[in-house]
Amino acid sequence: MTSHPGPADGRLDPNLSAIMSERRRLINLAYRMLGSLVEAEDVVQETYARWYAMSDRQQEAVESVGGWLTTVASRICLNLLGSARARRERYVGEWIPEPVPEPSEWRSALPDATTDPADRVTLDESINMAFLVVLESMTPAERVAFILHDVFRYPFAEVAEIVGRSPAACRKLASSARRRIRDARIPAPPTAHQAEIVRSFKRAWEAMDIGALIGLLDPDATAIGDGGGLVSALTDPIEGAERIANFLADPRSGLLTIRECTVNGQPGLAAQLDDVTVAVYAFEFAGDRIKHIWGVLNPEKLRPWTTN
Repeated sequence: MTSHPGPADGRLDPNLSAIMSERRRLINLAYRMLGSLVEAEDVVQETYARWYAMSDRQQEAVESVGGWLTTVASRICLNLLGSARARRERYVGEWIPEPVPEPSEWRSALPDATTDPADRVTLDESINMAFLVVLESMTPAERVAFILHDVFRYPFAEVAEIVGRSPAACRKLASSARRRIRDARIPAPPTAHQAEIVRSFKRAWEAMDIGALIGLLDPDATAIGDGGGLVSALTDPIEGAERIANFLADPRSGLLTIRECTVNGQPGLAAQLDDVTVAVYAFEFAGDRIKHIWGVLNPEKLRPWTTN
């Protein structure tokens, strides 16, 4: 079970209020860096553990508790990102970041079902699935420098201290990351229109209407599934509107209940079997059509979506 931070000997910590006020920001920071809610929580817990491993004198010498926590958490993320590449090379099939529901649909993203709502991830443009997928293509240093500076607005002098490079080098890292984001970005319709497209897609899928599905998909659309080897899922992306439509029209899909939801701040779909969410789908749009579909079926990544 997740435990809240506190001195091991039960002493009242005068910094506890400051530490707890940083928790939400640290979760947000770590999730964007790692694309994993579980790993983000582990990072925050390890950060607190390191704080309480220090002596009273060492803690008193810290000028900014928030700054110290951010530095430590970011360095832990940087180390994890280095090892994550090797882990994901061994991952069965495609690795997709963990999908995050909107607050009203949050079940239990973290092991502790009583987690305070303040621990939840804030939904904004920097958390949509297309953005997170591009972050996955970056080097660990690029990703950390970009998120700290461009998303959380840390000055390059502080970023340099965290990343272990010069401010000029961090500026170049962030610029390179920014270029990747810009090159991958597809102009998207307004959110309300995205929701209309997803709603039409849901209806066509439920009706097994291949023609309607093809009409809603970009001709060069791509669908990617993530089962993590734990459940059956696509091991390779499906490319092309017709191939995707025919795949979705599998009769087995008729056993599922498809509902509209918000996935990482954008319109998406969740598939349920016997009232249990078994898949979550995020979309990227090109004009009036769907360009990318990311389907997460790995049950370990669906904890926020499943009923306690």
